[in-house]
Amino acid sequence: MAGKNERRMLFDLRGGHRGKVVKVVYAVLAVLMGLSLFLVVGGFNLAELFNSNGSSGEAAKAYEEQAERIEVKLKKDPGEPELLRSLTRAQINAGNAQVTVEPTGERQVSADAAQEYQKAYQSWSEYLKATEEPDAGLALLVAPMLLQLAELATSYPQADTRIESASEAQQIVTKQRPSVNAWTTLAFYSYFTNPELAEEARAEAKKLAPNKEQREAIDKQLDEFKKNADRYRGEKAKNEKAEKEAAKAAGGTGGTGGSAPVPGVENPLGGLGGGLGE
Repeated sequence: MAGKNERRMLFDLRGGHRGKVVKVVYAVLAVLMGLSLFLVVGGFNLAELFNSNGSSGEAAKAYEEQAERIEVKLKKDPGEPELLRSLTRAQINAGNAQVTVEPTGERQVSADAAQEYQKAYQSWSEYLKATEEPDAGLALLVAPMLLQLAELATSYPQADTRIESASEAQQIVTKQRPSVNAWTTLAFYSYFTNPELAEEARAEAKKLAPNKEQREAIDKQLDEFKKNADRYRGEKAKNEKAEKEAAKAAGGTGGTGGSAPVPGVENPLGGLGGGLGE
């Protein structure tokens, strides 16, 4: 179970040289989350997605109770796809209900919200195993939720895994509901860990763009984002190199492949074991 410190983001920016080193990486993740929401739905008020009023606690409780009822049914019928789909949605809604949005648009994720997202991630994984045709509507909810979890990650591999899962969810959307926004959003997600897929998604988005002006706009947005994603991977490479050098100096045989927490990160877990529109 996540502790109260789960609300801390992937990168600790509280001053010092190490914080400065990773500040740009945190910014990239934050931009990714915000822009992915914008690209998916167009002009959008975040407060409409995340509850930011006094009724959020009651809303969360209602969704949590719904999830509990579904879990009881799953005990009798484990692996039933529709139940897992409903459970994932309820858990995401429970998490969203406990996220507040500041006037600046910044999201504040409580420990309880993060815990619900973790549950939803697990339920989503089980749902994918249980169905041959995942629901695109649910995938639209899952993808940005996984980006939120990526912001809460405590190591590069953990962040990458969550971003990759977000990309996979968005691929479900593009397969079933191809559109300019769907493909462009997939490109945004994929530039972090799979640039080749991102370029393919860019090309598909441009094919569906109705005019030259929109194609140029797509390129302009994605070119800028590609630069930021490149910086993310660059910082990750530095971290992996530093790990290997540290291990070598300590007499080890090599690094851990980037599995240690990112420099400057406080790891509340004490080490790693490992709707929306189109």
